[in-house]
Amino acid sequence: MKWYILFILFIYTKSYTSAKNSSDSEVYVAALKKVTDIMINDVTSPVAAARYYAYTTMASYEAISLFQPKKYPSFGKIDLILPGSANFKQIENHISKSSILALWKTAASLLPSGSELKPLIDSLSRTLPDRSVQLIDQVVIQVVAIAMKDGFLQLNNLKRYTPKRGPAFWQPTAPAFMAPVEPHWNTISPLVLDSASQFKPIPPVPFSVEKNAPFYQLLKEVYDIVRSKDDEKLAIANFWDCNPYHISQIGHVEFGTKKISPGGHWIGITGIACIKNRKSIEETTLIHALVAMTLHDAFIACWDEKYRSHRVRPETAIREFMDKSWKPILQTPPFPEYLSGHSVASSAASVILTRIFGDGFYFDDYVEVEFGLPVRSFSSFSEAAMEASVSRLYGGIHFRDAIDQGIWQGKQIGQFVSTQFKNHFHLIKK
Repeated sequence: MKWYILFILFIYTKSYTSAKNSSDSEVYVAALKKVTDIMINDVTSPVAAARYYAYTTMASYEAISLFQPKKYPSFGKIDLILPGSANFKQIENHISKSSILALWKTAASLLPSGSELKPLIDSLSRTLPDRSVQLIDQVVIQVVAIAMKDGFLQLNNLKRYTPKRGPAFWQPTAPAFMAPVEPHWNTISPLVLDSASQFKPIPPVPFSVEKNAPFYQLLKEVYDIVRSKDDEKLAIANFWDCNPYHISQIGHVEFGTKKISPGGHWIGITGIACIKNRKSIEETTLIHALVAMTLHDAFIACWDEKYRSHRVRPETAIREFMDKSWKPILQTPPFPEYLSGHSVASSAASVILTRIFGDGFYFDDYVEVEFGLPVRSFSSFSEAAMEASVSRLYGGIHFRDAIDQGIWQGKQIGQFVSTQFKNHFHLIKK
């Protein structure tokens, strides 16, 4: 084990001191992947993962803004007063390392298993001037202070969620019958939106199992698609599964299969795009921060609706009213159905990425390769977002209206973020 850790440290240190062999974007993406890996091992919920990405990448960008405030202005979230004696010429030679150090130090402070980053943090810190490390520490302290005041620490003190009674409402599902995930997430402070309900969708189609009722038609659509066993739809469903809570069962034994979160998938796509366009460290850091903050607020808005409508999942309703033996392709996530989180997050992220890279940006999505899934190719971010959204229907875990309204909400959020940070978007070269 010791030799493995030393090997990793050697590889990472070498990549920082030898930028000619790797693009700035590749170095940054590799550093952020270390944070993602910790979240996967921690089985971090989709909403919490988006929060961690937002604060870590924000700190990373603020580190760049600290040393180049005129060229890369702050997001306005921190107010760091610097002494006039700061030797910025010396520090500016280490922008890439400083950005990554801020990323890792913030992750180490916020993630449950963030201490695993300590060997990398110590190794990287030794390659930087003491003054640079001290300034980065001040950035991290302020960003973490914001995180500590966003409502996350108070979640465990809020009233325990009890599922509503009746066939129209969400109930825990097999195999683990897990408790609902973060029913009070709408109390978390958004970073860009005015409130969790700023882009409130229309209510879901009213519950009714009468065969001529709109809800029954939604129910039947899910039922028929899953029963069709279409190979392409199955491939799409599995590719976008991104369920950190997946439980496998062998006999009477249950065990978790660790997977990336939906936000983690889009952070991966962001890295792919930055590497393909060989973005600078400044641009790469800024782009990731913009996408991450958008994802953070998208999940807050989505969860606000989930625990307002409390809507039943297809698996529960179909087994109760249509076919007791029916099973979805994907494992049903442990929270209410309306809206589709994939639809909100994917649509919001795609708006940001399209604004930066253009509408016809072709890319190969290899994010899921490490989980045994093949590469899928897309001609645009919007195409990928639409596929991610409909994958939830193909997987048997969402109704059509939850997807359509999720897409609407996600686009509204993405456009709002684009407007709020329009000056920052102008800093990124086309």
